Amino acid sequence: MSKTSVQFEKIISQCRDLFSKKLQDYGPAWRVLRPSSITDQIYIKVNRIRTLQMTDVKMVDESEEDEFIAIVNYSIIGLIQLEKGLSNDFNENKEEILSLYDKYSQEAQALMERKNHDYGEAWRDMRISSITDLIYQKVLRTKQIEDNQGKTIVSEGLDANYFDMLNYAVFCLIKFSEQKNQFEPKTI
Repeated sequence: MSKTSVQFEKIISQCRDLFSKKLQDYGPAWRVLRPSSITDQIYIKVNRIRTLQMTDVKMVDESEEDEFIAIVNYSIIGLIQLEKGLSNDFNENKEEILSLYDKYSQEAQALMERKNHDYGEAWRDMRISSITDLIYQKVLRTKQIEDNQGKTIVSEGLDANYFDMLNYAVFCLIKFSEQKNQFEPKTI
């Protein structure tokens, strides 16, 4: 399992690097988004991945890996928004935002390690398409919870779903990196 933790950290580092560069380019413009809008962004990304997996026809030059990176970053954005709430202030401290990114990626890794222990790294025997379907299911669940104004009877809340989508996306990125023996995301 230590191999998975090292791989997780490498993938998160690459996702954070892109997040940081976009933060420099655009500032924290995403802070105006409500959680439902972030969930819909994740929905768009995972839906595109599923379409590519089912049709093998790509008309936009963005790979599945690029979309999984976006899911990781949007999931962390969702967690940040749940904590801070939305804002119209574009002058927020970028170091604080990156610190929150690190906080949530570390929490995600700790959760992954606990679940990975209990599930015996079962994800390693799964196909990327199956993990994609799990992300799709999680995003649909999240949309339903949001439509219910965040109220659940027996289910986990929004944050748990964001963490799961993040971790599933990292698993897919690990699988891609193992298939290629390298991982070089494009800048999108």
